[in-house]
Amino acid sequence: MQPSLLETVASVLAPTSALSGQDGQIRPTGAQGLFHADARALSQARLLVDGREPEPVGHALTGAGGARFTGLPRWLGDPGPDPTVRVDRGRQVTAGGMTETIEITSAASAEVTATVTLDLDCDFAPIETVKSGKATVPAPATSEAPGTLSWNSGGIHVVVTGEDACADTAADPDGHRPAGAGRGARLRWEVALPPRGRITLRWSVAVEDPAAVVTAPAHPAEWGHPRVTAADHRLTRLFDRSLDDLRSLRLAETGAPEDVFLGAGVPWFLTLFGRDSIWAARMLLPLGTGLAAGTLRVLARRQGVRTDPASGEAPGKIMHELRRHEFVLAPHEMRLPAAYYGTIDATPLWISLLHDAWRWGMPEDQVAALLPALEAALTWLGTDADPDRDGFVEYVDTSGHGLANQGWKDSGDSVRFRDGGRAEAPIALVEVQGYAYEAALHAAALLSAFDRPGPARWREHAEALAARFRARFWVDGPHGPHPALALDRDKRPVDALTSNIGHLLGTGLLSPEESARVAALLATPAMAEGFGLRTMSSEDGGFSPLSYHCGSVWAHDTAIVVAGLARAGFGAEAARLAEGLLAAGESFDYRLPELFAGDARDAVVRPVPYPAACRPQAWSAAAAVTVVHAALGLHPDVPGGTVALRPMAGAPLGAVRAEGLMVAGAEVTAEVDGDGRAKVSELPHGLTLATDQAEIA
Repeated sequence: MQPSLLETVASVLAPTSALSGQDGQIRPTGAQGLFHADARALSQARLLVDGREPEPVGHALTGAGGARFTGLPRWLGDPGPDPTVRVDRGRQVTAGGMTETIEITSAASAEVTATVTLDLDCDFAPIETVKSGKATVPAPATSEAPGTLSWNSGGIHVVVTGEDACADTAADPDGHRPAGAGRGARLRWEVALPPRGRITLRWSVAVEDPAAVVTAPAHPAEWGHPRVTAADHRLTRLFDRSLDDLRSLRLAETGAPEDVFLGAGVPWFLTLFGRDSIWAARMLLPLGTGLAAGTLRVLARRQGVRTDPASGEAPGKIMHELRRHEFVLAPHEMRLPAAYYGTIDATPLWISLLHDAWRWGMPEDQVAALLPALEAALTWLGTDADPDRDGFVEYVDTSGHGLANQGWKDSGDSVRFRDGGRAEAPIALVEVQGYAYEAALHAAALLSAFDRPGPARWREHAEALAARFRARFWVDGPHGPHPALALDRDKRPVDALTSNIGHLLGTGLLSPEESARVAALLATPAMAEGFGLRTMSSEDGGFSPLSYHCGSVWAHDTAIVVAGLARAGFGAEAARLAEGLLAAGESFDYRLPELFAGDARDAVVRPVPYPAACRPQAWSAAAAVTVVHAALGLHPDVPGGTVALRPMAGAPLGAVRAEGLMVAGAEVTAEVDGDGRAKVSELPHGLTLATDQAEIA
């Protein structure tokens, strides 16, 4: 079974991540380990004092890649109820390694002596093996210099160095190693602390992995130091924590470190994911266009050029995910090629990211350089995206070993009818029609602005899609008409009520009356009584609060709908969902997981975690930026020379101020007070405010 992540603490500086227990111990079990790219470098790093584990008393994150763990060796020091010796383990993950300091502090009245050991293993397990829960066997260690241990396999080289330590390649297992785990390795220090003394031990690990397909970026984060202050301090704390996580998830392709994107999430998806990386970059546009530009270029370089049913590649199509080798996930026997294109929505989302980045001020020469990729993406949108030529964008896995569902809800059971029955492919998802409609209009705007052929065709394409959608997708539900989740292979509307319809808000596919209908449905208790927006109505037959996509709450999904509601003028509905996210953030120490259970808030005092949810995760962290942006309503059109400021109606989140937002490469400040009055300061030269609802300072 897939290992649980509930009790793990993740420290990340991509492409390296450490997952440990809450006591700081990395044990040879489950998903714990030090990972580099998509391989596990250390499968154990267990600290012992006199052969025993200190009793854990607390831990905390300490910025991007950092964590600190405190334990008590209560058998040491003075007798009595108060502990007099403590161990503080400071961890800092770096891109390509990790360093730790082990600080032992004594308040005892007499000298304290102890043997400190660190048991180490390395199994080189690929991430899909770890995710499948398969047993692994550690590799043998060698010691080539005093205080060093090393492991080698398949071109990956791992070296551990213990400052002033003795290294042993065949440590006594002390009965704690699992049967058949092989011989272990150990660092050892003999320490003596005078009364009220302190000592600091240090060790580090470095990983060389030339075959990795991802690497650390060549430069610091594209955004500077944006600052948010809010009447609701949860929003400030969530924003700050999320920025640390977003910095830690920055990646680049090996050989192209200048173009940065966000890895999807830790531990399973710390690589390039088309949809996830695009959405995260789009959500972070208020912090600048650099991340969007890097993401666009990386995906354009890997844009499809041929038709390959095994990988899902097609000319012009944007890829789904990138690995170093084929990704085989047992027991399902899913087999995904190293470069896999099984996604129906990444291509239209890529088009809209290019458009939105242009509107936020991405330099025109950078936009122009990507127009050939835009035109190739449009070719796919007009041909292979609609294989049966019925006018809707749809998918089917013809390989038999890829993803059965290829929207963002990509689990095998995610597309269900109201009675719980599963839809069969080919499937046309509701939100994908909205993405395609929006992409066609966005492409038309870009083609027109850059004097390229075809804008009229794509406006007509969007208009025809809207007419077909209105005729085929709307169904009657328990609360009245709503867009269906999808059309199945027989063109029947899949009539479940889901969060997918919220993604239509802001795309332009819905009329104002239809938007109001969708907003009202999303605000019903069946959808909104949890800590955010449920992925499926609790009144539907497939609903389960702990289903991956049929009743859980996803932070990014909720944030996207919050943004759509706010922009459409439904401030109360947006605020209800946003407040749910803030409450969830508080419960998860302001590091929002990939998803959590969709229980009603009057049934649980805090959200129930989903056992295998990634944390941190890129678009979950980006949700904090989206909530801030929705509250402020800053919408630039740099090519048009204007900036609109449409804050969330009624300022339901209270006063919010954001300094260091980026428009056309310049820092601006936007704020809304408790009465809903908004203003923007320091707009760059040439931009004017395009609304009379706010002030310009």
